[in-house]
Amino acid sequence: MTNLSLNLVESAEMYPDRPALRCEDTTTTYRALVDDVARMARFLIDAGIEPGDRVGIMLPNSVAFTVVYYGILYAGGVVVPMNPVQSDREVTFFLTNTGAEVLFHAPQCSAAAVRGAQATGTRHLQVDDRRVAELIADRVPEPRPADRAVDDTAVILHTSGTTGVPKGAELTHGNIGRNQAIIVRDLLALGPADVMMGCLPLFHAFGMTGGLVAAMSAGATLVLIPRFDPRRVLETIATNKVTVFEGVPTMYSKLLGAADQVDADTGSLRVCISGGAALPVEVLRRFEAAFGCIVLEGYGLSETSPATSFNHPNAERKAGSIGTPIQGVQMRVVTEAGEEVPSGETGEIQVRGHNVMKGYWGLPEATAAAIVDGWFATGDIGLVDEDGYFYIVDRKKDMLIRGGYNVYPREIEEVLYAHPAVAEAAVIGIPHDVLGEEVGAAIALASGATATETELQDFVKQRVAAYKYPRHIWFVDELPKGATGKILRREIAVPDNAGSR
Repeated sequence: MTNLSLNLVESAEMYPDRPALRCEDTTTTYRALVDDVARMARFLIDAGIEPGDRVGIMLPNSVAFTVVYYGILYAGGVVVPMNPVQSDREVTFFLTNTGAEVLFHAPQCSAAAVRGAQATGTRHLQVDDRRVAELIADRVPEPRPADRAVDDTAVILHTSGTTGVPKGAELTHGNIGRNQAIIVRDLLALGPADVMMGCLPLFHAFGMTGGLVAAMSAGATLVLIPRFDPRRVLETIATNKVTVFEGVPTMYSKLLGAADQVDADTGSLRVCISGGAALPVEVLRRFEAAFGCIVLEGYGLSETSPATSFNHPNAERKAGSIGTPIQGVQMRVVTEAGEEVPSGETGEIQVRGHNVMKGYWGLPEATAAAIVDGWFATGDIGLVDEDGYFYIVDRKKDMLIRGGYNVYPREIEEVLYAHPAVAEAAVIGIPHDVLGEEVGAAIALASGATATETELQDFVKQRVAAYKYPRHIWFVDELPKGATGKILRREIAVPDNAGSR
């Protein structure tokens, strides 16, 4: 027997009176949390949910999310996490795609959730922390988690759909369970004395496995913030003596920008984790210098549960590298024909191991195309050095071809981030009649900083080959981002009057 919720049950047996969650002014102990989860499981069973049934969650980071998430697993169901800001069309798609029986949604997203659920005939419940407590108050706790197999699906996590229609990655109890165990033991050395910052969305693989599930299995305290705000995060770190922070690169940039504006003692931090996108080397160096805390950069995807590789804490760290594979995982770099390339040469990164998903829900052909002989094709272009450290060059789909030459946006962005006036940068391709694509860059300047298009072009020109520097630069207040804070290149608009500010 296995069930991902057993990790929470075991933590409650060992640390019943320790705080499991802190959210707003509420503290929930492990004993109270498991009791609520067991009551939620009984609520779901009484509502007709059987093992294997899918249940949607459209909630922000909250106690309610945690109780519903673990309640579904405890009852043997399959969690379908959803972004609370999704449109009714997206809600309809996710519910239809998975055949979800029930949707739990927050009051602030009720309009889209209700319309999407009605379109599919899915039962829907509007809940928050108070309403969840009311729903389960009179339920008798389910005595034990449902029996599940290691390869039974625990979560269906939809890909972002940046290159097409989103696909539902089936992550099993074994996928997530082993992945979080390695994060707890090998990467974070996480224990009951730790306090983790929970500002990553719990509906995303990084925040779910590396945050919620890891913290609950280690008996640590997870401090939840529904929406990332750099000033509030710094204050929360100081107030709660947070020891572990996990974030995406834009979060680190924003914390750096807010550090001089907030009088907060962040000396309790002992380790920070960056993932979800490439962390610019200059941002990493500035952050470690400002906060005096090590930042471990890693790599993962929704389809890999997510952790795949990391700069491990007890090994050499290489700035700009995503490190070496985690235990039980293999990685390689291959050509278009699937042949492994020598160290130092670029190709597509492939992954094989216990972290690779079961497959894409209801899409056997897409699964067969993505996973060949156990190797999952990531779609990321990278290389491996002579020491076995991997580097992401860029997304396969983001690469530009200017006049027959490959241009990788990340390389140019790294240079732009080294300029003191640049807070955020994104390089994209602009259609060109002769060259095919021209290099363009959208820039958000640091607070109070000034720069011109020519100044930044000259800065880049001195550091890269002549064909790579951006011929077009324009300035924005902020770059468009997804729910996790990842910059969305596809949503960047190119203005007619691109120029200096």
